[in-house]
Order: sequence, then structure tokens, then C-alpha cells
Amino acid sequence: MARREKTARRLVVDGEIFLWSLRHHHHALGNGRYEGCCESLVIRRFKSRGCLRIAFEEGPGRLVPGGYLTYSGAVGMAGGAFLNLHEPGTVRALLDEALTEGWCPGDPVTAAMDGWALFDAVATRRGALPPA
Repeated sequence: MARREKTARRLVVDGEIFLWSLRHHHHALGNGRYEGCCESLVIRRFKSRGCLRIAFEEGPGRLVPGGYLTYSGAVGMAGGAFLNLHEPGTVRALLDEALTEGWCPGDPVTAAMDGWALFDAVATRRGALPPA
């Protein structure tokens, strides 16, 4: 049975339950035109109001799935490492890095982080990049 794409997934970390989901979106230009693919990972602690939105926006040397050459959830650097944002281990590594960077899961507001700022540390942790 296939999973429902819009249903949040569970991740248990040290006895705490987190929920996470992944979305793909574009920036609307108007007149039915769009540009700029972006993968957004949203993580929140179960029963908390606040959440963390980690965005991977396309840009020079940054690869985000756009329906061509890459699969859903794949983000990476041109000629370098890729991460699969559908893998719970990748989400856990992003969560750990976000906590290291100061995100507080109990905060009642939505926090935002640039996923590319976390990318190298997570790719190294996941074995997608050799240690520096």
C-alpha cells in the first residue's frame, strides 16, 4: 500500500516524536507562470505549535528536482553530493544540525533555515561527502 503524500511522517528522536513533511513549490510570476523550484522540509515536535521550515531553493550550482534529471526529494550540488529528503536518516541529520544551530522545537513560531547552510554538514554526516 502506498503512503499518502500529504500525510506527515513520524520520526522518534531520543523518545521525542517529531512530524515531518516535504513539499515542492515554485515562485509565482503571475499570468500562470512560475520560476524557481524549491524543496521545503517542515519539521515539528508532536503537539507543538511551532515548526521549522528548511528550504532548498535552486540556484547556481544547486540542484533541486524540477521534473527533469533528478527525482523527487533529491537536492545536491552540481558535480558533488546529493541528499534524499525522503529518507528518515537525512531528515534526522537535518534536525540534528538545526538543533545545533539553535532551533528550539518548543518555540511556538515558525522558524526558517536555509537548507544549503546545513547541506555540507549533513552530507558529511550521511556519508555523501568525505570528511573535511
